[in-house]
Amino acid sequence: MHCTKKVTEDVIWLGGNDRRISLFEGVYPIERGVAYNSYLLLDEKTALMDTADKAIAGLFLENLEYALGGRGLDYLIVQHMEPDHAALIEAVLTRHPEATVVCSAKALTFIGQFFGPKLTEKAKVIKEGDTLELGRHSLNFIAAPMVHWPEVMMTYDAADRILFSADGFGTFGAQDGALFADEVDFDRDYLDAARWYYTNIVGKYGPQVQAVLKKAAGADIAMICPLHGFVWRKDLGCILDKYDKWSSYTPEEDGVLIAYASIYGHTENAAEVLAAALRRRGVKTKLYDCSVTHKSVILSECFRYNRLVFAAATYNAGIYTPMKELLEALTEHNLQNRTVGLMENGSWGPMAAKLMTGILEGMKNMTVLAPVVTMKSALTEEQLPQVEALADALAGASHTAEKE
Repeated sequence: MHCTKKVTEDVIWLGGNDRRISLFEGVYPIERGVAYNSYLLLDEKTALMDTADKAIAGLFLENLEYALGGRGLDYLIVQHMEPDHAALIEAVLTRHPEATVVCSAKALTFIGQFFGPKLTEKAKVIKEGDTLELGRHSLNFIAAPMVHWPEVMMTYDAADRILFSADGFGTFGAQDGALFADEVDFDRDYLDAARWYYTNIVGKYGPQVQAVLKKAAGADIAMICPLHGFVWRKDLGCILDKYDKWSSYTPEEDGVLIAYASIYGHTENAAEVLAAALRRRGVKTKLYDCSVTHKSVILSECFRYNRLVFAAATYNAGIYTPMKELLEALTEHNLQNRTVGLMENGSWGPMAAKLMTGILEGMKNMTVLAPVVTMKSALTEEQLPQVEALADALAGASHTAEKE
């Protein structure tokens, strides 16, 4: 049975939700599923904005035919070629050979790579600034390279002032019957998922996102339609502000995130002692065990807070594996502009702090505070002044986040 929803009178949502997926892109453990969005514009001519993941193929194709109501499909606009949005291109064109594919030159190359040369024969290659007339709707194309693939473009509908934003402004999580962000308590139930989505999927490409935000600032936008998550029709400044912060690596919150990687619990204990010392100083703290919480979640929280602490055991003369993987992920995603404290443990040859410092020195604008707390097996009474001194340094560090 079809399940379509009206975005406007002549813009129809054709997506679906996948609650059975356990790992998004085979990496991210999403417990609440994900929504795949596609949009059909009905005018003198019809245009489909992207397809969907093969996981919802049957529902999507049924939705498309129902929404078309017997009409043909004039255009298939391909904004993004990642398979969770492009897997059904061939299926759509098989059913609608009359449709013309509209895409960037790079997207056309990817279509050939995924589906073979036959699907590239009937295509209209467009570039930024080009316009496609459907009737009342006039579509203008905005290049968004590396947000987060090189072929990406966004589409602006001047008639209804809609920005079809590809993977931009999306979020993890199934929609649970809602379509619009204002139909849910977004800050309470989905903001963390939106941050998690952005930081891990797009976070590496902050400068490119900033460039797109500058372009968007010049457009009169009343609605944002992303390929994942909810449609934004109210309070657009909320999500735009978050994207501005995330893409400029500006912390959202004033507090200390403590991530620890502990083998037998002694490094964890030291992290707890530091957290208590910070709380006595009135500093907000959040603790994560790198061995339990997926690194993508902790990475997202590192984008959130302005001060970080990494506490790790030494392992095989290196950094204990869960912490090493977290720090490598932070490097890969270009995290920057943070104040950092370090704690290390090593029963006979503590090396973790030196190696963590080396990784942090390769990142932009990361200030490592003194003192570094070094334990041999376990934190001792004599070392408590070092912990207190690190707490003082963290509490007194300059704050760049907004006050809560």
